[in-house]
Amino acid sequence: MTVPAIFETLQASVVGITITESTWMFPTIETIHVFALAVVLGSIAIVDLRLLGWASKGRPASALIHSMLPWTWAAFGLAVASGSLLFTSRAADYIALPAFNAKFVFMALAGLNMVVFHLVTQRNMAKWDTGKPATGARVAGALSLLFWGAIIVCGRQVGFSL
Repeated sequence: MTVPAIFETLQASVVGITITESTWMFPTIETIHVFALAVVLGSIAIVDLRLLGWASKGRPASALIHSMLPWTWAAFGLAVASGSLLFTSRAADYIALPAFNAKFVFMALAGLNMVVFHLVTQRNMAKWDTGKPATGARVAGALSLLFWGAIIVCGRQVGFSL
């Protein structure tokens, strides 16, 4: 089976057809997706602005990260689930869009940035937890905001392309 055929099969699945033919399912799932992304982006932005030293300066970065992480992961899981359902309804159409593919490149970059932050930069957090963030933390925060902003722009472009 070829790659395009896989996406056409997915789109022609019972789930894909049901979502496409329903008058209420796609807009309902899309609304859930947008709300989930708003929580993801909002919780990430709160942490990133602290990493940049622009907000929540009086709160330890470790405490802020610890309090935001559950919200971020729960909302991200909901965004993945709802996004997967949306994708299933028009898989062959979405995969052909450059903005859709760019969105996933930026998500991979955001994920890589997060991994580097947690494995490298966060190791020395005790040194800057309550003070000015280290250069690596500021870079991670700036890159995160850039990548997530690009994800949102690409996602909106996808919505206006079909």
